[in-house]
Amino acid sequence: MTRPTVARVDLDAIHSNFRAISSFLASSSRTPVPKIIAVVKANAYGHGAAEVGPALEQAGAAMLACADIEEGIVLRRAGVRVPILVFGALGISDLHGVFQHYLTPTISTPSAARALQASAAKHGAILKCHLKIDTGMNRLGFRHDNINRTLPEVAASRNLSIDAVYTHFATADEPESPAFAQQGERFESACATLTSLGITTRARHTANSAALLRDERVWYDFVRPGLLLYGIVPPPLAATLALRPALSLHSRIVHVKGLRPGEGTGYGLQSVVDRPSTIAVVPAGYADGLDRRLAGNGYMLVRGRRAPIVGSVCMDMTMIDVTGTDVAPGDEVVIIGQQGSESLDVREIAASIGTIPYELLCRVGARIERVYS
Repeated sequence: MTRPTVARVDLDAIHSNFRAISSFLASSSRTPVPKIIAVVKANAYGHGAAEVGPALEQAGAAMLACADIEEGIVLRRAGVRVPILVFGALGISDLHGVFQHYLTPTISTPSAARALQASAAKHGAILKCHLKIDTGMNRLGFRHDNINRTLPEVAASRNLSIDAVYTHFATADEPESPAFAQQGERFESACATLTSLGITTRARHTANSAALLRDERVWYDFVRPGLLLYGIVPPPLAATLALRPALSLHSRIVHVKGLRPGEGTGYGLQSVVDRPSTIAVVPAGYADGLDRRLAGNGYMLVRGRRAPIVGSVCMDMTMIDVTGTDVAPGDEVVIIGQQGSESLDVREIAASIGTIPYELLCRVGARIERVYS
């Protein structure tokens, strides 16, 4: 029997979002117009990389980007032919996949550069790489203020070709933070230093979705949208782009039960009622990615109305209050998406529990079937 909880992924919406981003880039005064590196890490933000990756390639992405070699292999096996950039740190023992599947690794540490140089020499290859500069996020990357010491060895590597250089903004989605401008200045300075070290790159890129919306001066040669591709503007930013959410989450009521005054529901018997009430049981829980904080804070849609989530979000089930609504087992429930004139978007849901849309999308469980249209 097929589980009634499914995620519907609209590939046409992803195509449309890509076109909207492309039009936005083309409407600026920048020439040439930057190309798009489509970010599909974390299983394409929960949407399914094996299906979304080829769709974005077809839409016109110049490159795809993922978190690690394993994610890159998934994309290649799905038929992706454009370059695939691996953002993450590389383990010394797993580099064979870079060469076997024609991936573009990021050099972000001296040890990674040495390992890639040795492996490229062993394969008799000249390996195209992207170089990451840490301009203040203090995660991966060569420190911007130390590259005179750390990069000469990279520059001398015979088998590594530094095709592009990039950085990542820590506060692109925080308009009041001065760190965004500071990181941009540090990146410009670091790029000038690279030239003096004899490292000449074809391209530069810095702009994730938030930075893309905020400042065209940081677009450079490529931009790296992620969340925007899936139809969501990074909060708290706003945009006039015509975006369509690509994922909706649906289920069906499996049981309807009455509660007497003084009774609660779920673990801990939360949401004790003071009047006769009706709850409906939905077969989706935290094992499917629903956050436990939704209980008492979130809603689901049934019969075109918002039904509060009550009790506790269990591993496999969640209860909603449907008092006064004529519902029955088999009725469709929308967890994310639209039903009639009502909608529940990921930004709203995330805000209601103090988290971010990225987390909710990436947590949509592996046992939930994705249905593509």
